Amino acid sequence: MVEFMYLSWPEYGNLTEALAEKVRSSGKQFDLVVGIARGGMPVAMVVSDHLGVRVDFINVKSYDGIGTRSAPRILSTLTEAVKGKRVLLVDDLVDQGDTLKTVEDYLNQQGPQLLESAVLFKKPWSTVEPDFFLEVVEKWVVFPFELSEINRLKSAGTVA
Repeated sequence: MVEFMYLSWPEYGNLTEALAEKVRSSGKQFDLVVGIARGGMPVAMVVSDHLGVRVDFINVKSYDGIGTRSAPRILSTLTEAVKGKRVLLVDDLVDQGDTLKTVEDYLNQQGPQLLESAVLFKKPWSTVEPDFFLEVVEKWVVFPFELSEINRLKSAGTVA
């Protein structure tokens, strides 16, 4: 049975602000923040705002449902060039690490000067270690923009 950790909008806002501040206070300079859609988009927007740098997004699909994954597929790519730039890759969480690794490999092929990553949550079994994260969690994190989706899955009996 999957255990859930529900975040309210205020909690989510506080966490995104805390991650942005953690990156900012590190003193590292970035030219571009890249958010992994869908969950990394709002986090990337807050981080880019705090850092005062441009933001772009990359769309990747890897989840088929709660706890069911497929190989990550890049569905759409960036409009910004990353060659020679200091890039911060942002997502909401890193679970096994496949998505983050896939996007890191993709971006590294384009020749950034620096590529680092930041997430709100990291699972203890992740094969990828983000440069910045706030918490290690084992539960399935339900972000406030996913509540209706989770409720539909529960109503359908897909998750307990």
